[in-house]
Amino acid sequence: MADSASIPPILHIITPLAHVSPFDVNMAADAGYLTIAQYSRVKLEEVRDLTQDMMFSRAPQAAPRTGLFIGGKDAALAFDMADAAKASIFPPFEISIFPDPAGSFTTAAAMIAKVEQALVKVRPDGLKGAKVQIYGATGVVGSVAAVIAASAGADVTLVSHREVAAVEEKARDIKTRFGLDVACTAAVTDADKAALVPSAEVILATGKAGVEILNAAHLEAAKNLIVAADVNAVPPAGIAGIGAHDAAAQLPHGIGIGALAIGNLKYAVQHTLLKRMCETTTPLFIDLPVVFELARTLDA
Repeated sequence: MADSASIPPILHIITPLAHVSPFDVNMAADAGYLTIAQYSRVKLEEVRDLTQDMMFSRAPQAAPRTGLFIGGKDAALAFDMADAAKASIFPPFEISIFPDPAGSFTTAAAMIAKVEQALVKVRPDGLKGAKVQIYGATGVVGSVAAVIAASAGADVTLVSHREVAAVEEKARDIKTRFGLDVACTAAVTDADKAALVPSAEVILATGKAGVEILNAAHLEAAKNLIVAADVNAVPPAGIAGIGAHDAAAQLPHGIGIGALAIGNLKYAVQHTLLKRMCETTTPLFIDLPVVFELARTLDA
């Protein structure tokens, strides 16, 4: 019987989209995987059979060295796919599973970890009780960031740039899945945003790339702001005055963290987790708490 550490690792990447993300393939290769199988247009109801094909086709000691990475661009569907895959495995055929659709789990974890590092310098409780506003919250990164921040004790508000119903649906899903309560509001006009930002201690911009969400006047009005973070690396910035490389840009109130400062940590988190899966001899299930705890500990 082969020693489990000598068994070649295999990574299976599934996505509901037409193509597996080249980003994820590159990340997997850089983490050490030599065999990377790709499956596109995967439906939720197909996950069970695919997972069991992955696990039953190798000896039990090879199961942890068989990895399933779940991609796509829909966080809710990725959670469902991960749950379906986890429900399909059992000893001794337990494979390793890692959902990270559009890199949103690792990106959101990196963003919140960077924010937390800045917060603790000003408020000892860090995220606990912090008033967090998330703009672009209907997107995949925004909704996941809301889960992580709320789980850490933050007072989270999802902000829609359209009607409030767009974020209320996200809030209901977060309550159902995680038992977390998040508030919802809409800020359609500049006046709406100017009225909303004064109550924020933390502002997260997770909207569409190349769209300015908050301008200089909004930041002047954000008198209680401690830290703002923006994941948009495409000009113009999502938050005025924050450059992509900024780790602690001085704003009228508080500091700003840019997309590439967050991205460096995101890359380190995803790389480390994929490497762990590639090298493990025990099965891993990499969920949001695991991702966030790692982001908190890495120096990037």
